[in-house]
Amino acid sequence: MQAILGASGQIGRELALALKRDVTSDIRLVSRNPRKVNETDSLLAADLLDAGETARAVAGAEIAFLTAGLPMDTGLWVAQWPVIMTNVIDACARAGTRLVFFDNTYMYPQTSQPQTEETPFQPCGKKGEVRAAIARQLLAAMEQKRLSAMICRAPEFYGPGRTQSITNTSIIDRLKQHRPAQVLLRDDTLRSLIYTPDASRALARLGNTPDAWGQTWHLPCDDHRLTSREFIGLAAEIFGTSPRYRVLKRWQVQLASLFSPAIRDASELLPRYAADNIFVSDKFKARFPDFRVTSFRDGLSAIRNDPAP
Repeated sequence: MQAILGASGQIGRELALALKRDVTSDIRLVSRNPRKVNETDSLLAADLLDAGETARAVAGAEIAFLTAGLPMDTGLWVAQWPVIMTNVIDACARAGTRLVFFDNTYMYPQTSQPQTEETPFQPCGKKGEVRAAIARQLLAAMEQKRLSAMICRAPEFYGPGRTQSITNTSIIDRLKQHRPAQVLLRDDTLRSLIYTPDASRALARLGNTPDAWGQTWHLPCDDHRLTSREFIGLAAEIFGTSPRYRVLKRWQVQLASLFSPAIRDASELLPRYAADNIFVSDKFKARFPDFRVTSFRDGLSAIRNDPAP
């Protein structure tokens, strides 16, 4: 049996679909209020902040995928992520369950330097510091042979359904509503984006590949990177709307952050929009040469037909 911890988010939902299609029907969905994705899914309500409930969530599972997310609230991240990671590591270690951790890139330097699995951690704010700390915590547990695990890291998302990302909310959703898109800082820097169904398919593939364990993996992205201007132009063409947008300058974002906690909590990510973002997934592509990465055109075409805003 394979368990998805944090199954209510977009990655968790798409992972359930990928596992059912490619691997197994024996899937347990774990969240505070889980709902079936596949008819054969089993459901378990649990709070990963509770050690006992976390132990119950992984009991009997061969593999657990940690895909949980928290709201973009710095205080919550600082208080809750270390507890979640401690509970999950302890539970998996006791149960003999292998762990796949779905990670982000907040701990990386926010520069134009290409990001690989060997890129050193240089976080730029408290959320990045927390992500670096929990990644190191898991790496230490792996080195100590407490459990078998892997880290699967992804850059910013774009995708269908309830995908939560700056690209979805500021560009895709607005263009689908025939409103001008919004771009942070610059429209001429290259962006690395991962299509959420690709991220979930890759997670399922890695978690069920025996020689993938004990490593960090960058999940696969389209290497034909686009600037925000190019991405908006392509999306507008596909959505049948005008490629209108405005660039929000740093002072405008800082001013808005005075009135919006959400913008204030995202402000530490601003430097990544001032430079090219080059996320490299060559290691995955060399190991899985048959994995088809969705092009931006194909991904946006699928989003066009999605009933979400």
